Amino acid sequence: MADTTILKGVLKTWKDDRGFGFIQPDNGDKDIFVHISSLKGMARRPVRGDVMFYEVARDTGGKLKAVNARIEGVAYEQKFAKPKIWLWLLALVLGLVSAAVAAYFL
Repeated sequence: MADTTILKGVLKTWKDDRGFGFIQPDNGDKDIFVHISSLKGMARRPVRGDVMFYEVARDTGGKLKAVNARIEGVAYEQKFAKPKIWLWLLALVLGLVSAAVAAYFL
């Protein structure tokens, strides 16, 4: 179960090829493990020295880990809106017209 307290720390180490690292908490506690999966939606991957905000939870082995983490000053990736229905209809009509023209000339 995650602690809903938001903590702050600095990313002390980061192994980008493996997608994990350790945060040094500002409160002086022991370093805490952070996995790339806890940084969902960040516009970039973390780098050593980033200021991190996170919550704490226990993994299945009982060890503490950072969850719901984010990087200070880094935006979330923008999600693109789903295409409007009229775009799909336009594509369908163009496809039908193209098929009719091809059939007429063949």
